[in-house]
Amino acid sequence: MKRRTFIKKTAVSGIACSLPPVFPFSSNPDYSISELMGKADIELFGEGINLREEAYMAYTKMKKAAYSAGFDIKMVSSYRDFYRQEGIWERKYLRFTEDDNMRPLEAIDKIIEYSTIPGTSRHHWGTDIDIIDGYAKTSGDVLVPEKFEAGGPFEGFKAWLDENSEEFGFYLVYTDDPRRRGFKYEPWHYSYAPISIPMLTAFRKKNILKLLQNEDFVGCEHFTTGFLRTYIQDNILDINQNLL
Repeated sequence: MKRRTFIKKTAVSGIACSLPPVFPFSSNPDYSISELMGKADIELFGEGINLREEAYMAYTKMKKAAYSAGFDIKMVSSYRDFYRQEGIWERKYLRFTEDDNMRPLEAIDKIIEYSTIPGTSRHHWGTDIDIIDGYAKTSGDVLVPEKFEAGGPFEGFKAWLDENSEEFGFYLVYTDDPRRRGFKYEPWHYSYAPISIPMLTAFRKKNILKLLQNEDFVGCEHFTTGFLRTYIQDNILDINQNLL
């Protein structure tokens, strides 16, 4: 079981960000394959927050600033280990293939509109968050793009994030750039760049294709080399360019 440390008092630190972002992280961070794939026992901070310490500190500062502006940042999802992502993947695969009678490759294409292959989720790193405004009145699934657009319950919150999130080191991952491929637009998904950039750099240096070919979960027998190469290029790397 992964280890969590719960901080009761808010820690505040200042972060200076610019475009393109320049962050004071190690030029050669040492991240293991198991850590990058969500299989390691990492230390997480904040009850109900579950982020690496530096990301947690930046998050609490951003939450305080948002509160002053009339928004209550509510965490929907943060750290997910490999096995939780595996469960999400397998439930969707079985639902699409058994309940919806999709062919395996159709089901996989449907899953990767929004969900990652286990071992490749940015949520494995303790740096990424899915957030909404807890003050807004809404019902049903909250993580849908329409709720963050004009007339939606999170319209004002999204405008605030567009203006302020990068000041705290948090960058939108899957933008609405029409030229971007891979995962669909996720206006709720932000990444703490000072840590996630070096983690992605380390991940890119691994043989991701081989790592995925060595996994064994429902549906993975349908992965071809061509599919995995496209997935790596489009879904892992075709993101907000400030996070590369």
